[in-house]
Amino acid sequence: MKLGIIGLGLMGGSFALDFKSIYPKSKIFGLDKSKKNENRALELGLIDELITLEQLSKVDVVLVAIPVDKSLEELPKILNSVHKDTLVFDVGSTKLPICEALLNHPNRKNFLATHPMAGTEFSGPNAAVEGLYFNKNNIVCDIEKTNPKIYKKALRIFKMLNMNIIKMDSKSHDVHVAYVSHLSHISSFMLGKTVIEKEKNEKNIFDLAGSGFESTVRLAKSSPSTWTPIFLQNKNNLVLAINEYISNLNQIKEMIEENNYSTLSSVLNNTNRIKQILIK
Repeated sequence: MKLGIIGLGLMGGSFALDFKSIYPKSKIFGLDKSKKNENRALELGLIDELITLEQLSKVDVVLVAIPVDKSLEELPKILNSVHKDTLVFDVGSTKLPICEALLNHPNRKNFLATHPMAGTEFSGPNAAVEGLYFNKNNIVCDIEKTNPKIYKKALRIFKMLNMNIIKMDSKSHDVHVAYVSHLSHISSFMLGKTVIEKEKNEKNIFDLAGSGFESTVRLAKSSPSTWTPIFLQNKNNLVLAINEYISNLNQIKEMIEENNYSTLSSVLNNTNRIKQILIK
């Protein structure tokens, strides 16, 4: 099996490692806009050779792991270059914009819109880790637009990675991830911003920060070049989610201001149920 990876950062590099573990005899080709990333991916053994867009016709599978705004530019070119039996899939965190952009592309049948619920706060080839894709939920969208034979090829790969497949239309996907993913990143970035601004006047604030603060702002370490276009592409859904979040923050602020112990305790206890919901 020959795999081409467009984007040799965390997601692309980690997929290379996991793909090699399930297809030991595979050959992996890579392409990145950064020559530094390309050279590092070669040094780390994430890829076997570099490739150009024009050479993608010789691979069986193409993974696109680049920022979602760049995917809008590059995926049409990628689909122009592939063989008729090549599977092309992306791992971006927004799905509706790319599905709409590719709707009338002559090779749309080669493309599968996917969103593996996997990742870390780190970026670049050095961040690649083996096992990132194993046992993860993987959302696949608008599968009726993908050639059934090519979809089956994707499913074989995902099942070998023991991924749990969730089928969803791209519009619903973007609504749901606004709440369970994008809002989490917004919250983390803004908590970090609030504390950084406060730290200007109180130099010891980070010395006092405990594990709770560290875990809550972990996502703020994520790459801005990845998350800025995600926030903007999903802005309509994300703005609604932010408004609801602000409403809840205002409500709890009022409870605290008014020393409303019973209501505050009730809200916290009700929300505490999330530890049952998120049992792994």
